[in-house]
Amino acid sequence: MEKGKISSLQMAMMMFPTIVATGVLGVPSITAKYAKNDLWLSPILASLIGFVTVYIAYQLHKLYPKETVIQFSERIIGRFAGKTLGILFLFFYIQVGGLIIREYAEFIVDSFLVNTPISVIMASMVFLCALIVHGGLEVLGRAAQLFFSVFILSPFFLIILLGTDFEFRNIFPILGDGMMPPIKGAVVPGGWFTEFFLITFLLPFLADQKKGRKYGMMAVLAVMMLLVMINLIVLFVLGPTTPSKPYPLFTVARYTSIADFFEHLESGIMAVWVVGAFVKMSVFYYATVLGTAQWLNLSDYRPVVWPVGILILEFSFWSLPSSMGLERYLVGTFPPFALLIQTIIPLFLLVIAVVRKRR
Repeated sequence: MEKGKISSLQMAMMMFPTIVATGVLGVPSITAKYAKNDLWLSPILASLIGFVTVYIAYQLHKLYPKETVIQFSERIIGRFAGKTLGILFLFFYIQVGGLIIREYAEFIVDSFLVNTPISVIMASMVFLCALIVHGGLEVLGRAAQLFFSVFILSPFFLIILLGTDFEFRNIFPILGDGMMPPIKGAVVPGGWFTEFFLITFLLPFLADQKKGRKYGMMAVLAVMMLLVMINLIVLFVLGPTTPSKPYPLFTVARYTSIADFFEHLESGIMAVWVVGAFVKMSVFYYATVLGTAQWLNLSDYRPVVWPVGILILEFSFWSLPSSMGLERYLVGTFPPFALLIQTIIPLFLLVIAVVRKRR
C-alpha cells in the first residue's frame, strides 16, 4: 500500500512539529492558569506520558512489525472487535484533524485576516495537506525535514532579541504552592503528548526500524525542552499577566524592538506556526487516510485522500460551534479522551498481545 520509506530521523522531525505546533501558542496561557510561575515544570511532567506512549507504540510494533494499529488490533482482539476499535481510532483522528484545522483558522482570523471567511482559510489548508498526503510518506518526510530547522531555531532567535527584557525574578518562588499546581498544569499538554502514538502509522515504513524507539524518545525529549523554553520566555517577559493572554508567545513577539527598526515580529511567529500547523495536519491526515484504506482492505490509500479531506473539513464545522467551544474542548474534553484512545487502549492491546504470545 505504501511503497515509500523514511528514516527514523525523518520520523522524529515529523513528530516534533506534530506535537509542538498547537502547543507553542496556547500552552503558556493554559498552564499558567493552574501552575502560575511554575508553568515551566508542567511540560516536564506531561512529557512522561509521551515517553510511555512511545514505549507502548514501539513494543506493539516489535510484535507486529509490518502492521499499524488498525491491522494488528484485529489480530489481538479478533476481527469484529478489532474493526470496531479501528473505527474508534479513525473517528478520533478525523475529529482531531477537524479540531486542528479549526484552531489554525481561528488564530489566523482573530490575529490577521479578520475579513476573510474562516471556511476559505480551512479549505485552503486542507487542500494543501491533501496534495502532500497524496504524494506519499516520502514527500511528507522530506517536507518536515525541510521545515524542521526553521521551526526549532525560532525560540533561540526570540531569546537573543528579548534577552534585555527578561525579568528572571518572575520564576520565584519555585514550587511556592507545592507540586499540585504544576501537575494540574500538565494535564492539557499531557493530552498533546499522547499524540506520539501516531508513530504506529510510521514505524512499519522506516528504513532503519531498530532506531525507531531511540528517535521517538528523542522527539519527546526535544518537544519537552522546547515547551519548557517557550514557557520560560513567556514567563520572563509577561510574568503574572500570562494567564490573561490567549496567545502569550504572539504577545511576547510584539515586545521585540531593536533601534526602533527591527520590531513587530508577530508576523514571523505566525509564519513559523503556520508551517508547523501544516506539518501537524498533514501527519494526522496521512494517518487517517492510511488507516481508512487498511480498515477497508484497499490496495492503495490514494483514492480515499479527497473524501477523508472533505470529512475532516466538515468536522471542523460540526465539532465546535465557536472559539469558546474550542477552548473548553481543549481544556476539559481533549486530554482524557486523548489519553484513553492513544495510551490506555494501546496499553491494553499490548498486555493482551504479550499474554497471547506467551501462551
